[in-house]
Amino acid sequence: MTVSPVDFASLLCSRLCHDLLSPVGALNNGLELLADETDPAMRARCMDLLAESARASANKLKFFRLAFGAAGGFGDMVDMREARAAIEGLLADNRRTTLGWVVEEPQLPKPAVKILLNLALIGVEALVRGGRIDVGAEVHDTAIEIVVKIEGARIVLDPDLRRTLMQGEGSGEVTSRGAAAFLVHTLATEASGQVLVSEPAEGVMILGAAMRAV
Repeated sequence: MTVSPVDFASLLCSRLCHDLLSPVGALNNGLELLADETDPAMRARCMDLLAESARASANKLKFFRLAFGAAGGFGDMVDMREARAAIEGLLADNRRTTLGWVVEEPQLPKPAVKILLNLALIGVEALVRGGRIDVGAEVHDTAIEIVVKIEGARIVLDPDLRRTLMQGEGSGEVTSRGAAAFLVHTLATEASGQVLVSEPAEGVMILGAAMRAV
């Protein structure tokens, strides 16, 4: 499937707006309540809610900056501490899901980091009741291997997302919901690599990518 750069940029923007709508909307609602509230205890509660919404918005923006954006400020290599912090921020308000970090490489090329972050995003969303996500990456000579393992009581990965990850296309046109999967496939393909997703199994799923080290 061919998606023009302009259309794909639009899909990523739509995805970003969708994910930011809730915390930014909460900020707006909190400010409206604060303007009308005179009780000190309630005003303090409003301030707490505003702080939570602002933190959630900042965490999502930091994640998408690395996962979708040009990640200005970084060169061709990205410090993996930044990648880990981005995923931890994504999970900050998701107390049902824990992160296991199995990455010893201090840095990885920017395309590999984008693949890792987007696979993590897809994995977190597949854990509809929460669980555990383990993220790993290794460099072998001229190849990079990335693995995201998810475990939980209920794992749901849309078949279209699965096909898009592995083949670059689903049953129809790429939507904003499938933008992350399309990005993963495209980046892996451009680096002479491939994306693999394990067959559905009870309580566990593995998403992985292998690519040429740039």
